[in-house]
Amino acid sequence: MGKPIKTGVIGVGALGRHHARLYKQVPECELVGVYDVNTEQAKKVADEIGAEVYEDMHALVDACEGLSIAVPTNYHFNIAKDLLEKNKHVLIEKPITQTVADADALIAMAQERDLILQVGHVERFNPVISYLEEKADNPRFIESHRLSPYPPPRPGLPPRGTEVGVVLDLMIHDIDMVLNLVKSPVAHIDAVGIPVLSPTEDIANARIKFENGCVANLTASRVTPEPLRKIRVFQGNCYISLDYMAKTGEVFLKSGQGIQRELVPVNDHNALLKQLENFVSCIQTYRDDGVLPTPKVSGEHGLRALEVAVAVSEACAVNQLKA
Repeated sequence: MGKPIKTGVIGVGALGRHHARLYKQVPECELVGVYDVNTEQAKKVADEIGAEVYEDMHALVDACEGLSIAVPTNYHFNIAKDLLEKNKHVLIEKPITQTVADADALIAMAQERDLILQVGHVERFNPVISYLEEKADNPRFIESHRLSPYPPPRPGLPPRGTEVGVVLDLMIHDIDMVLNLVKSPVAHIDAVGIPVLSPTEDIANARIKFENGCVANLTASRVTPEPLRKIRVFQGNCYISLDYMAKTGEVFLKSGQGIQRELVPVNDHNALLKQLENFVSCIQTYRDDGVLPTPKVSGEHGLRALEVAVAVSEACAVNQLKA
C-alpha cells in the first residue's frame, strides 16, 4: 500500500461527526482534520476521535486530497465549488445541491478537472440492498416508507435538515433507490405534501410512473413518532420486502405449491463506512492508475435523484394540504 489518502470533513454535526469517526477506520486513509463553523462542536468531535481541529476551512482543504461535505444543503454548492476549484475530490452529502442548475455546474467542474464527485446516498450501501439489486430485474410496483420524528431544536439554528422540505431531506433516498432499480425514464409524477412544523412539506406522498409501466409509491414523513424505513418491490416472479433499519428482508416466490417464503441473506456491515471506503478507493485508483473511476453513487446519480425530487416538491407545493 502506498501513502494513505489524506481526507478531511467539513461540517461535523449529526452526520459529519460519523464521517470523521469512520474515516479513522479506513486503512488506506489518513484523517487530516475536521472543520465546522461551530468551533466548540468541532473540538468536541475531534477530542472524541483523536483528530485535529482546523479553524480555517481553506487550510484544511489545502492539506487534503479528498473531503466530505456534511453541512446544511443550502451551503453544498458554494463549498463544493470551492473544493473543486482547488482540485480536490469531493464526497457531498445528499441532496447534491438545492437546485438542478447548481448540480449541473458541479458535475461539469468535476468532469473538466478529472475529479471524483460522489453523493452521499448511503442507502445504496445498506447490506440488504445487494440482494435487491441482484434480484429486482423487472420491478412492476415499488412501495417505500421513510418516516422519522421531527429533528430536535438547535441553539440559534433551525432543526437539522429543515432548510429543505421532507422530499429533499428524506424521500430523495428512496427516489435514488427506485431510479437505480427501474432504469426507465419517468413518465408522470403525482404528489401531495403537508407542512406541519416547517414552511415546506413535512409529510409527502409521491406516485411516480415510468415509461416501462412500473409505478413507485413513496411516502416520507419527519413528524412521525416512531422511525420506519422499508421498501417493497413487486415483480412477475417474486415480491421482496426489506427493512433498512433492521437490515432484514423476506422474499416471496411463486412455486408449484403456491407461495414460498424465504429470508433474504444479509452480510451485515456499516453502510456509511462502506460509502467512505468507496470514496477513498476511487481516489486511490485514480492516484495509482491515472484512470478516473466512477463511484457507486456519482454526481450524475445525485443529479438524477434531485431532478425527480424537485419535480415531486413542486407538485407538493401545487397540491399542498393544510395539516
